[in-house]
Amino acid sequence: MTQDAFTARDVADYLSRNPDFFEAHADVFASLNVPHPHQARAISLGERQILTLRARVKEHEHRLMQLLHTAGGNERINQALMQWCARMLAEPDAGRIPAHIIRSLSDQFDLSAIALRVWDLPALEDSEFAQDVDAGIRAYADSLAQPYCGPRKDQEPARWLASEPASLAILPLRTLNGATAVGLLVLGSDDAGRFTPDMGTAFLSLIASLAGAALGRLARPAPEAA
Repeated sequence: MTQDAFTARDVADYLSRNPDFFEAHADVFASLNVPHPHQARAISLGERQILTLRARVKEHEHRLMQLLHTAGGNERINQALMQWCARMLAEPDAGRIPAHIIRSLSDQFDLSAIALRVWDLPALEDSEFAQDVDAGIRAYADSLAQPYCGPRKDQEPARWLASEPASLAILPLRTLNGATAVGLLVLGSDDAGRFTPDMGTAFLSLIASLAGAALGRLARPAPEAA
């Protein structure tokens, strides 16, 4: 192979196969100059390697800070969720659970509007939480395998909210042993980026499961007064 036939790939392959080349030819390594990545001047190969390593360290530091920020946010959500669940468990009057769900979620998660509607819960059949529910709403709730997140668009349950949301989440509620939905929990936010179609729904699904389990206490008719 003649000198003119060598390509950059050939040189790279040779150096890869001979990692001790620069050790054996230290003078070549010391005399090599390469372009500076951000300035119009040449620098030594060793200096360029140092700059590359510094850039990688900064990138890793940035990723670490992002992970720590995310972890801190998740921890705050976990704490708020635990407090909300503890308050439901401590509620002695099952009839107050629906109002408790709305009030506590609003306090813990800073939501502008929350609405709750239920059905097939005899203890609540005459309450405000059983109003404005039709067959279409029930069918829609049963069709939700996971919470809906996104803009209002034509979402019928959004009309239950006291104010117009910029984004909302609609959570189907099922009792602990129930396969069909017994309600919908609607969370409204003034922030268009609070609930988006591409967001994860693990925490929302957990809220729905906990709320549904708590509402299961109302699946039986309320006891008649003596």
